[in-house]
Amino acid sequence: MKKLSDFEQLPTDIPNGVQTILEFGDYELSIIKSDFSYGGQQGLWEIGVFHNGEMVEVSGITNDGDTIKGYLNESEVNEIIEKMYDLSNVEPTQL
Repeated sequence: MKKLSDFEQLPTDIPNGVQTILEFGDYELSIIKSDFSYGGQQGLWEIGVFHNGEMVEVSGITNDGDTIKGYLNESEVNEIIEKMYDLSNVEPTQL
């Protein structure tokens, strides 16, 4: 299974930001770290899940009642990548 480190982290317009967007069929996983993301100033990651272009809550990946999850270390992001694969049954590709 691929990990975050297998993908390029692209600079964002957000100050001190990098982002990776992975496609899993109809799903996309946005992984971001910036001065304005949850945990970014501590070197941690924030994720958001999109389904058919709409940001969605995904049980087991995002918090109940929320479409994003922050304050994640790289290992936790790798676990989410694996859960997204399990959900979609599609190997991630970078957008």
